[in-house]
Amino acid sequence: MLDFRISSINSALRKVLIRLHYPLEVMLTCVRWYVAYPLSLRHIEEMMQERGVFVDHTTVHRWAIKMLPMLAAVFRRRKRPVGRSWRMDETYIKVAGQWKYLYRAVDRAGDTVDFLLTAKRDLPAARRFLERAIDLHDLPEKITIDKSGANTAAIESVKADACVDILMRQNKYLKNIVEQDHRAIKRVTRPMLGFKSFLTARIIVAGIETMHMIRKGQLDCPAGSTASAADQFYGLAF
Repeated sequence: MLDFRISSINSALRKVLIRLHYPLEVMLTCVRWYVAYPLSLRHIEEMMQERGVFVDHTTVHRWAIKMLPMLAAVFRRRKRPVGRSWRMDETYIKVAGQWKYLYRAVDRAGDTVDFLLTAKRDLPAARRFLERAIDLHDLPEKITIDKSGANTAAIESVKADACVDILMRQNKYLKNIVEQDHRAIKRVTRPMLGFKSFLTARIIVAGIETMHMIRKGQLDCPAGSTASAADQFYGLAF
């Protein structure tokens, strides 16, 4: 069982919690439920009431917006390396009534390489995603995509600028693994019925992706650790 004492919280999160008056264990539990399961905020409000904790659904949303950026940042610093054969694709997320684009990539084992929510699906967006993924995991040997012109141009521009040879494959069957992986993210976002703002969407999606990667064993834990996915998520706060 993790120690939820305020003194052990990382400094960035401690600043966020100064004006939040619920027990840390309650706040972390609500935030984890929101990004781990296909639940609406009102579902979480009802579930907490059944446990004798009365918290408004808007308060849970505020906790998520304040806490998730710090937790996601800690995870990125502790993320395990991935393989060098990537499958890259994009899916759709509704924001303020409009479809936006969630770029994602996984390696051949299905581990998440990186993700990025963008307003457009074009060369600058695809290139921005690739640069972010490469900054985190270094250059891949192979990238498998569909026949997207923007993704093709982005990979070619990265190859030219870095003077490296990355094998690019356009094969819809080989990238089935990333298309299947999209489902885990969409399953959680569906009950949310879209996001009100792009910033909110980015924060919540990052939390969902973080929890998804923890479940896949991508958090670098001490050798021999048997911590559950829930405890690993809570551990990001300390």
